[in-house]
Amino acid sequence: MRVLVVEDEPFLADAIQTGLRLEAISADVVGDGITALERIAENEYDVVVLDRDLPGMHGDDVCARIVATNTGPSVLMLTAATALADRVDGLRLGADDYLGKPFEFEELVARLRALNRRSRRPLPPILERAGVRLDPFRREAYRGDRYLRLSRKEFAVLEVLLRAEGAAVSAEHLLEKAWDENANPFTNAIRVTISSLRRRLGEPDVIRTISGVGYAIEPGIGERTQ
Repeated sequence: MRVLVVEDEPFLADAIQTGLRLEAISADVVGDGITALERIAENEYDVVVLDRDLPGMHGDDVCARIVATNTGPSVLMLTAATALADRVDGLRLGADDYLGKPFEFEELVARLRALNRRSRRPLPPILERAGVRLDPFRREAYRGDRYLRLSRKEFAVLEVLLRAEGAAVSAEHLLEKAWDENANPFTNAIRVTISSLRRRLGEPDVIRTISGVGYAIEPGIGERTQ
């Protein structure tokens, strides 16, 4: 999952970004509404964590612009304005969720995971394919009954592959969803991460490399390797 954090308080923004990365969630940060809209136009975000009181363009206007596209990311408003009228106004603008400051970080992560799950065709809370199970909320993954000790990037890549439900996932899409905007598009990090993920998953190999296309986890793929 890839998230854009729109927050003009640098300390809070950095803290959220760091915490999300520890949860295997790729996060970019901007401090104003205009820049937020520019990034949304450039990148494919799943959820925008949007502060309401922003310099330049108010968060309400940013939310309205995102909603108007009909194809934009989900919006979680994160703001100190927690009165009932404020919450209702935010939701009327089209925000998908509303979380007041101060907040518990665990709740923020849970809300982001829920929004990401609802933003497309509903998927079960537990992702499972070819004997591999992944629980995004608990940050746990298993191969059969064996617990997988995955790095944050390995977990993020596996989640993207499982969400594809057998469809091929390009290296570009993996870079978009599992890394942040600072990632070098010419990096070999994806190939290295796929290789280490294969080692963690063990034999038989469940990740298929599709030449010139990308990677996929398909039913029965464990019966063949590539």
